[in-house]
Amino acid sequence: MAERILMNEFKTLLKEKWVHVQLHNDDIFNWDVALIVINPDSMYYGGYFRAKMRFPANYPYAPPGNQNPEPQITPQVTICHVTNKFAPPEFRFRKPLHHPNIYPDGKLCISILHAPGEDEMSGELASERWSPAQRVESVLISIISLLDDAEPSSPANVDAGVLFRKDPAAYRQMVKADVERSKADIPADFVMPTHETSIVREPTEKEDHDFWADSDADSDVFGGSDSDEDLLQQFSDSEIDEVDDDSIEEDNKDAMKA
Repeated sequence: MAERILMNEFKTLLKEKWVHVQLHNDDIFNWDVALIVINPDSMYYGGYFRAKMRFPANYPYAPPGNQNPEPQITPQVTICHVTNKFAPPEFRFRKPLHHPNIYPDGKLCISILHAPGEDEMSGELASERWSPAQRVESVLISIISLLDDAEPSSPANVDAGVLFRKDPAAYRQMVKADVERSKADIPADFVMPTHETSIVREPTEKEDHDFWADSDADSDVFGGSDSDEDLLQQFSDSEIDEVDDDSIEEDNKDAMKA
């Protein structure tokens, strides 16, 4: 069942512009992923961030990159340590990013990849953590959102968390360097999407007019009228014919009585 579910999700993600997915050695349980930030308001806009995803044999009952956090509370911060509870699944950036919630080895501390259930120590709700209802797409969207919405109070990278809070300008410069470095990983035959090319164009007024014009033309094929006036005229003619028929019928009745 896991293979079928993963293949369906893989095919769905192939159609998306914000992610580039490939099977590693044709193994459905091992993916090569690249997250592409196409939001122009993001500090990470234009980045092509490669990652590895490994899925457990009982997916989706265990998450990709599953992590079972055991927070260690200090007077200053809560640090999310990671232990694996299931067979070794994983999400890991190939090149670590300078981010409060990304470990130096590229792994993440993110709720959606934590084991199911509530955690009183971390304060995470069960609804924020992994469940079989989650899918690869929701995981990847959450990771992209995490890039700009860092949680410095639970840092996986303490230095990045401190810089994020105390020197935002320097932090942005580090992010910019990460983005530029990521572009070296863009495949030569891959066309990077942009915000403009990813927009789904809405029909214009002209297109709407053409649609209705085509509908009128189609109605001609099936014997329709060219205009509302013609349609009204048809109704008027029908009414006249009905009146004439009624008059003829009355005349015939009178003749029979005579």
